[in-house]
Amino acid sequence: VKRTYTMDLKESCPSVSIPSSDEHREKKKRFTVYKVLVSVGRNEWFVFRRYAEFDKLYNTLKKQFPTMNLKIPAKRIFGDNFDPDFIKQRRAGLNEFIQNLVRQPELCNHPDVRAFLQMDNPKHQSDPSEDEDERSSRKLNSTSQNINLGPSGNPHAKPTDFDFLKVIGKGSFGKVLLAKRKLDGKYYAVKVLQKKIVLNRKEQKHIMAERNVLLKNVKHPFLVGLHYSFQTTEKLYFVLDFVNGGELFFHLQRERSFPEHRARFYAAEIASALGYLHSINIVYRDLKPENILLDSLGHVVLTDFGLCKEGIASSDTTATFCGTPEYLAPEVIKKQPYDNTVDWWCLGAVLYEMLYGLVGPDDIGNFDAVFTEEMVPYSVCVSSDYSIVNASVLEADDAFVGFSYAPPSEDMFS
Repeated sequence: VKRTYTMDLKESCPSVSIPSSDEHREKKKRFTVYKVLVSVGRNEWFVFRRYAEFDKLYNTLKKQFPTMNLKIPAKRIFGDNFDPDFIKQRRAGLNEFIQNLVRQPELCNHPDVRAFLQMDNPKHQSDPSEDEDERSSRKLNSTSQNINLGPSGNPHAKPTDFDFLKVIGKGSFGKVLLAKRKLDGKYYAVKVLQKKIVLNRKEQKHIMAERNVLLKNVKHPFLVGLHYSFQTTEKLYFVLDFVNGGELFFHLQRERSFPEHRARFYAAEIASALGYLHSINIVYRDLKPENILLDSLGHVVLTDFGLCKEGIASSDTTATFCGTPEYLAPEVIKKQPYDNTVDWWCLGAVLYEMLYGLVGPDDIGNFDAVFTEEMVPYSVCVSSDYSIVNASVLEADDAFVGFSYAPPSEDMFS
C-alpha cells in the first residue's frame, strides 16, 4: 500500500520552469514578477510570483523539512535589484529551487506548494480519458475557430501592435515576418500561420507540439525563444526572437565549406541544444542547415520545432517517419522504432556537410569506397596539431591506434 501511495504522489508532481520575468509598477512601487510555467499531464498554465512569495514558501518548508537541502537566492541588501544580470541570476536560482521541490513527492504535494503552483485550481483540470489527439482537435476545431494557445496566449495582443517590415521565411502553413513592435521599437520574428490550412491538412498536433516545446525553453542560449502568441479569426501569430545572422544554410552555400575549427564550434553549440532538449524528453528530429540560425555574435540558434516529439525519455522509442531525407538515421528510413539518438546521427550528417560542402553519401552500399578513398579538403584533413593528414584508410591507418578496419556489413542498412 505504501508503494502505491508513493507512485501516486510521483505521478501528480508537475513539471515546472521559469521562462521569463517582467517588471511591474503598482502604486508607485516597482518590482519584478517571475513567470512560472506549470505542466501536469496535458495541462499547462502560468503562475506569476514575486521573490517575496518564493522566500515565504522557502521559509515555511525549511521549518517543516529541516533536513531537506533547499536553497534560494539570498535577498539583496545593496545594489540595483533591477540590474538585468542580477535578475537573470536570481531567476536561475529560483528555477533551481522549484525544480528541487517537484523532484521530491513529499514536497511537491505539500499544501503550500500546491497552492503556490495553483495545482488544485479547477480550471487547470481536464478529462483524463481524453487523449492528446482528441484534445488538440477539440482546441482547433471549435466553431469559433478560436485556438487555445495555452499559457503563451496574450489576449490583448493584435497584429496592429507591429509594423511588419519584410518576409524572412516561408513554410507550408504561412510565413515568418520581421516585425517592429510599436510600443518599444523592439524587433521580432513573427510566425504567421493560416488556421484554415492547418485544419485542412490536420497538422494541429504539430503546431501544438511546436508551441509546447517553445514554452519549455527556459532561455537556452542556442534555442529560439517564444515571447507570446495571439490569434485572429483566420491566423495564428507566434512572436519569436529575431535572430539576425541568417540561416547556416545560406552561409554554407556562400562559402561551400567551413574550416575545421568553425565546424567544430557550431557542432558543439548544436550538441548543447540537442542535449538540453533530450534532458526534457524531447526529440528534435529535423536538424538541418535550414533550421540552424546564427545570431549577431555568430552563435547557433535552433528553430522550427514542428516535428519535435515530446515525452521521449532516454529509454523510450517512437516510430513516426518524418524529417528531411538527406539527414535521416537508418532506423528512421527503415521505419523501425527509434530513440533520441537519431538527433546525433543528424548532427553527424550536418557536420559532414559543413566540412565537405555536400550532404553525406546516400548510396550506403558504396559508402566505404566513397568515404575512405576520396581525398578530403585541406581544411578538414589537417588538424590543429597536424597529426592527421588524410582521412583515407590507407594513409591514416595509424591515426586510430587499436582500431582494426572492416567495411560495414551489407545488411546493416538494407
